[in-house]
Amino acid sequence: MRLSKYYSPTMKDSPASADVASHKLMLRAGMIKQQSSGIYSWLPLGVRVLKNIERIIREEMDNSGALEVIMPCIQSAELWEESGRYDGYGKEMLRIKDRHDNNLLFGPTAEESISDTIRKPKKFT
Repeated sequence: MRLSKYYSPTMKDSPASADVASHKLMLRAGMIKQQSSGIYSWLPLGVRVLKNIERIIREEMDNSGALEVIMPCIQSAELWEESGRYDGYGKEMLRIKDRHDNNLLFGPTAEESISDTIRKPKKFT
């Protein structure tokens, strides 16, 4: 693809809302676009960079013998209550109930999920 046809909305000046140098550079380079406070879209150039970083990390992890997992974004509130971090996040944590009235949350990290997965593996018969 020709660069002239590539969607990359660059900026000459840094946005006033950006304080961190990397944030400013990513916005100016057309890698990301801010949708709302703390919510960004990855633009084509940013996606390419992100995929390259993923590839490098995956290669290094494979070389070291590490295994990759993907954890769920929606997690049980019980795990967070058990770890003592449920109340620590405050109102910023998205908390929801499922149709069975179970308390769930949109997990900002996966420590609780991976700890639960490792400590009590499910056995299928």
